[in-house]
Amino acid sequence: MAWSLAHAFSAWIGLVALAAAVLMQVVTNLQNDVGYTARGAESGKRVGLPRATAQGWLTLAEVRRMIVVAIVAAQIIALPLMLRGGWPIVLTSISSTVAAWAYMGGRHPIAYTPYGELTVFVFFGLVAVVGAYYVQAGSIAPVVWLAAAAIGMHASAVLLVNNFRDREHDGATGRRTLAVVLSRDAALRLYVVLLTCPFALAAAIAWWISGPWLLLPLVTLARAFRLIRDLAAASTGDAQNILLFRTVMLEVAFGLLLSAGVLLHRGF
Repeated sequence: MAWSLAHAFSAWIGLVALAAAVLMQVVTNLQNDVGYTARGAESGKRVGLPRATAQGWLTLAEVRRMIVVAIVAAQIIALPLMLRGGWPIVLTSISSTVAAWAYMGGRHPIAYTPYGELTVFVFFGLVAVVGAYYVQAGSIAPVVWLAAAAIGMHASAVLLVNNFRDREHDGATGRRTLAVVLSRDAALRLYVVLLTCPFALAAAIAWWISGPWLLLPLVTLARAFRLIRDLAAASTGDAQNILLFRTVMLEVAFGLLLSAGVLLHRGF
């Protein structure tokens, strides 16, 4: 979008931003792993993928050292971005690090509240997309917020499926995720909203910039409807793990097609 709309793009800045973002994901996942085990939240009945510390593959101390290393590495890697983008990128780096740690760290981790999906929407959508655009272009086009919201909604849908799968286990271990707080039907309705609204946003982007290529993501709409149908009918366990990965792949396909549409918009 920065290249297409603002005619601004630096490949090395893009790679640095990608590396820093991946390290923030690493911090989140490591903290998630060690946090559950430290709280004794692994009852042995969870149907999700295994955690390294719960399985004894890594110790809590080892994972905590990895978290520190990943945080330091992320800040060092992001330093050129902070120098280039100024205080907005400094704030982005600090808030992303705090959120990655707080997801399962501290006395009141985000993962034990109904605010996990909102946190993902903010950081995997708004912060990630708008921040990546800003560090390239030095400003923010209003239409970028629509793209950020679309990506954030699909990312939130991924977490919702994850928590929907684990809602019985989570409720028994004291977690009050959104899937636990809502009824089963309400959680399924939210999944519908998170999966389908990004397609409306893609259409709005296409209208905003008069770019019909931005309608490309709509070719995955049928896949979204199949996911909605299959989640409502799925049994627990492996079937819901597969739906988790299918939701991830929908987000990937949507993002690639949205990117392709933006590039083709400038090219044609």
